[in-house]
Amino acid sequence: MKKLAIVLAAAAALAAPAVADTLQHVTTKGIILEVQGMAIPITYNADGTLSGEAMGQTFGGAWKIDGKKLCTSTDFTPESCTEYPDGKNPGDSFEITGDDGSPVKITINP
Repeated sequence: MKKLAIVLAAAAALAAPAVADTLQHVTTKGIILEVQGMAIPITYNADGTLSGEAMGQTFGGAWKIDGKKLCTSTDFTPESCTEYPDGKNPGDSFEITGDDGSPVKITINP
């Protein structure tokens, strides 16, 4: 359970694009977040909730846009805000840095 919390904390740290188009694609299409060798699908709902699955367990949470950042919290992690690169589209993959300094790969669902 502790490893799941660490993975979800890294995941929460990354959910945040810098430009409206990237934010829009992330929050309407969802993402696959890859951290520590795990692929974590995350869905963002219009009501500000999110859901995902990691290590065979589903989780819920909340999201909001704060300026150019996406702020997320999950059942296992406190709120974290991250700025994503601009100009990313559905199907694009890119790397961002998690709160702990580790690389996290994001792929916007097509």
